[in-house]
Amino acid sequence: MIKKAIFAGVGVSLLGLFLFGRDAASYVGTSVGWVKDSVKSAVPIEFEIERARKMVRDIVPDIRKNMHVIAREEVEIERLAEQIGKAEGTQTADKENILRLKNDLGTQQVSFNYAGRSYSRDQVKVDLANRFERFKTRDATLASLREMHNARLAGLDAARQKLDGMLAAKRQLEVEVQNLEARLKLVEAAQTTSSATFDDSRLSRAKDLIADLRSRLDVAERLVDSEGAFQGEIPLTEPVSDEIVDEVSEYFEGDSQNAPKDEVAQAKAA
Repeated sequence: MIKKAIFAGVGVSLLGLFLFGRDAASYVGTSVGWVKDSVKSAVPIEFEIERARKMVRDIVPDIRKNMHVIAREEVEIERLAEQIGKAEGTQTADKENILRLKNDLGTQQVSFNYAGRSYSRDQVKVDLANRFERFKTRDATLASLREMHNARLAGLDAARQKLDGMLAAKRQLEVEVQNLEARLKLVEAAQTTSSATFDDSRLSRAKDLIADLRSRLDVAERLVDSEGAFQGEIPLTEPVSDEIVDEVSEYFEGDSQNAPKDEVAQAKAA
């Protein structure tokens, strides 16, 4: 049936191209839409429900893919958080050392002892300047890591919401497919109890076979009854009188006597 509809649509489209020329585009577009509608209406509902069920099942790989992306992102965010934690610890220690050197240079000392070694004031200034530059660079890097961490957290939250939405939509679609299947079964049940013939299904063919068997049995029973009359049974009705000829003559002769003379004469002349 679907093939017939497709071939018919192609034929109509070609005919439109041949007959309508410049208007063929709109004609072909209309015919294509008509073919689509015809093919769609020719597809059994059971097939479409099964196709919908398969489409819902096909969502599962996408859900698993999103779950994998979320799990991988969670691992990356955890590593990033660890990196930020280490950087913050390093910055805290560097800040303490920088402040210590700053405070030492705030005194009037000309030399300083650190870890058993002596350093001049100029050496301490140079070391403080180097430490401070590294601290500012690492502090800017740490700020970037924090921004990246926050952005990835926001992306992870959005991915989780998307996954939750997909799971909820999948469950809703499964329920709707089940409802459609239940409604179809109700329609089929109503069709089986109706006297109208909806299709040439096995049920319809079984009904036709049973009706044919009933007719054949009725004919067979009547043949049996007819054959019984020839088996020498005792007749229960009165036999036809042997005097039937005399009775008919007497009856009509009586009518002739009562008829007008002209009619009797006409009858004799005839």
